[in-house]
Amino acid sequence: MVKSEEQKNESKELETLNIGIVGHIDHGKTTLLHKISGKWTDTHSEELKRGITIKLGYADIILYKDERGNYNREKKGIAVRHVSFIDSPGHEMLMATMLSGAAIIDAAILVVAANEGIKPQTREHLMALQAKKVKSLIVIQNKIDLVGLEQAKKNYNEIKLLLQGKYDSAPIIPVSAQQEVNISEIYKAIMEIPVPDRNESGNPIFLIARTFDINKPGTVPENLHGAILGGTLKQGTLKVGEEIEIKPGRVIKEANQYHYKTVKAKILKLFNGSKEVSVLTPGGSVSIETSLDMSLGKSDTLAGCIASLPDKLPEITQAVKIKYSLFPEVFTQSDSKKVEPIKPSEMLMLSINTAMTVGVVKRMNKDQLEFSLKIPIVPCKGDNLGIARNINSHWRLIGYGEVL
Repeated sequence: MVKSEEQKNESKELETLNIGIVGHIDHGKTTLLHKISGKWTDTHSEELKRGITIKLGYADIILYKDERGNYNREKKGIAVRHVSFIDSPGHEMLMATMLSGAAIIDAAILVVAANEGIKPQTREHLMALQAKKVKSLIVIQNKIDLVGLEQAKKNYNEIKLLLQGKYDSAPIIPVSAQQEVNISEIYKAIMEIPVPDRNESGNPIFLIARTFDINKPGTVPENLHGAILGGTLKQGTLKVGEEIEIKPGRVIKEANQYHYKTVKAKILKLFNGSKEVSVLTPGGSVSIETSLDMSLGKSDTLAGCIASLPDKLPEITQAVKIKYSLFPEVFTQSDSKKVEPIKPSEMLMLSINTAMTVGVVKRMNKDQLEFSLKIPIVPCKGDNLGIARNINSHWRLIGYGEVL
């Protein structure tokens, strides 16, 4: 059946919601997302080998509402919402990747396995959502087919206690992703999340979370694609044919010194989820095919950068001033402990938008810190951030703040 032009463009006309899937390793995030979207996101070779998510994964769907008021993705009824999902890693050593994913979402699904209960990384991911100011949350009590009624009730009440004072109104949905139990209830909860107001005015700010080379071995030169930028458009609009500027850009080594060079490229194609569009507006997991050499798409070379129209971004800097707050506890692999105050000259990791950098505290003043950064950033006033401390060779989330 040939789709009409109206059907082809329906996802452009729908409200788009970005949802992150978070939670402890092996609690069923990727399987759950497969049942929700019909897509596997752990396609990286190392992910398939180890059975865990290492990098951010993406999937998108269009939700439909049938005559009975039920929601589905099988095209039964009227299309009502476009949903982009970001699958974040749950392993405690991959917290930085999880934080970069949290920077580009509107809402989150926190997965807790009923047979294992709340783990330290469950609590840490919940703090990360707070740090990134994610307001809407759905909690999935997964793997209910593996426990009895009493254990399921006990786990449910533990989740309710965990959410108190943080996400009191968040729904908790008992689910068996493997057996496809209560999947429709997830769709219903997603539809109850309000879509944030989008700012289409002002200079575009595109947050780059991943970069890709989609060319297959043996592709003839005339059919090669340029580097792909994946992420989300925070504000403004971008159009096919426009030139963009990417900062901080690529790392250049000259005379044994490393510095960053701003990259410029032309927009060749734009995608909102899997749909090709001529104009990008804020919201959703989107991607840009650029005129850049495909080598710049490999290994997330430009991940953490920001793209905009030429001369519209702030200058690259290796110093930043922030206002901050500390969490009461920090969570390790097996336990938790009180967060100690930040000290002068301490080295901390900062997650700003999708960028990760390490900085040394140069000045302190009540609730403010000034950092000298190892990796430069492009900060915008008001950008929220996560603060992590190196504890036993792992970066642990200890606080949050915003750029001044």
